[in-house]
Amino acid sequence: MTTDAREKMVRAAALLLAERGYAATSFGDVIARSGAPRGSIYHHFPGGKEQLAAEALRWYAGRNRVQVGGDAPGGRALDAVAGYFTAMANWLRKTDFKGGCPIAGVALDVGPDEPLHAVVAEAFADWRGVLEHAFRAEGCKPATARALGALVIAAAEGALLLARAERDLTAYQDVATEVLWHLRTALAAAAGEPAASAVR
Repeated sequence: MTTDAREKMVRAAALLLAERGYAATSFGDVIARSGAPRGSIYHHFPGGKEQLAAEALRWYAGRNRVQVGGDAPGGRALDAVAGYFTAMANWLRKTDFKGGCPIAGVALDVGPDEPLHAVVAEAFADWRGVLEHAFRAEGCKPATARALGALVIAAAEGALLLARAERDLTAYQDVATEVLWHLRTALAAAAGEPAASAVR
């Protein structure tokens, strides 16, 4: 029961950070969203809001690290990235364009000397690393795999911001299409296939 309450608070915090960022998310918001008893939050998170936010970010980062780079049939990187873009588009629709990425939300709210900045940097680095590993496994050279990993994360995060700002998926889907086309081209080149085989 205690573990369930704690997990609910962590998940609620992640959702709220995705919607509002760090500065605009309060313990009261987390309690209301999770349904946890008012006095329980300091029991589970004696380090306060910063500890709760850090755990929420790590939970979200761990959940996404599998999906973004390898949770696809056969473990193909391209399928995983396509699935990730689709899942996030569905999430935007489901939340009426309120849901975003809590990692990005916190990144905009904290300074480089604050502890949460290290958690944010660690999450982005981990996602890039997962993608880099996946692209290298499909024949890409290390520098290419590293660049493709950065491209996917930067494009996905930017596309989320565009969709939320415009409350529309058109630009988001355009970004997804261009990223996937670029990945097909790069992976075809790594496999020694003609560039024409990477159909847009």
